[in-house]
Amino acid sequence: MEFTANQIAGILEGSVEGNGETTVSKLAKIEEGTKGSLTFLANPKYKHYIYTTKASITIVDHNFVLENPIETTLVRVEDAYKAFSKLLEYYNQVKMNKTGIEQPVFISESAQYGENIYIGAFSYLGENVQIGQNVKIYPNVYIGDNVSIGDNVIVFAGAKIYSETVIGNHSVIHSGAIIGADGFGFAPNEKGEYSKVPQTGNVIIEDYVDIGAGTTIDRATLGSTVIRKGVKLDNQIQIAHNVEIGKNTVIAAQTGIAGSTKIGENCMIGGQVGIVGHIIIGNNVKIQAQSGIGRNVKDHETLQGSPALNYGDYNKSYVHFKNLPKIVERFNTIEKNLNND
Repeated sequence: MEFTANQIAGILEGSVEGNGETTVSKLAKIEEGTKGSLTFLANPKYKHYIYTTKASITIVDHNFVLENPIETTLVRVEDAYKAFSKLLEYYNQVKMNKTGIEQPVFISESAQYGENIYIGAFSYLGENVQIGQNVKIYPNVYIGDNVSIGDNVIVFAGAKIYSETVIGNHSVIHSGAIIGADGFGFAPNEKGEYSKVPQTGNVIIEDYVDIGAGTTIDRATLGSTVIRKGVKLDNQIQIAHNVEIGKNTVIAAQTGIAGSTKIGENCMIGGQVGIVGHIIIGNNVKIQAQSGIGRNVKDHETLQGSPALNYGDYNKSYVHFKNLPKIVERFNTIEKNLNND
């Protein structure tokens, strides 16, 4: 897939300085640019690379001033970083603009889907599945009975969506994600054995949600496990039954959230965080990586540690903790001197 400098300038509403017919077919960092590649310059500390880069086209700000001759063709825009991001998004859309139904696939007679759909080979669509327009379902995807998927959704290869799941518009589900598996519900009996509690609820995923590769979201025991609008989930996250995650919350990899916990809006949760069940975490909460949360959390708190403390208290405590051997040594010396007296 090739683009000329003139085409790129048209997409970005920019202007060309140099040969407008120069073509590129790949992307590169400015320091690693080669012939036929497109790069950008946004950070001033990298500006010296523009005089040595071999990239064919470089996106720069309108007000960038050249100090020496260059080989690369420039595309000048209002904001080089935002423009490059926009171009990446455009490139991704073009690259993934697949349509049609590959073979073999299984599509139930009762399943319905909208226009401009792509269904990859070896995918399965169960009874009464409802799929909107401009949806892309990559190979080896399983979609169970009574699943509803909105418009402009992408489900990457190998994802599994269990029955009754509801997915809104403009969401992305990456490879290996499993949505709607049974929650971890077991009850002990008089023999010390565990009997399974039927998990009869579902999962609801609202609009503009991203779900990372290998992430699992369990169906509710009763009612719904809910992922609100704009939530972004990294890879390999475990979300248990009846959890609710508020809109625009972001969660990093390997975090585990136990059943029935409610997380507020606009929270930021680091990697490998463990959160117990049946608690409430407020809005605009920040939780540092590897923290353990075992209590309710108020709005705007920032926490770290396991069990987690207020972020400032944790840092003060850590200063003493890392000096603990010296403190003990001093204490023993004082005790010894007192005994000698």
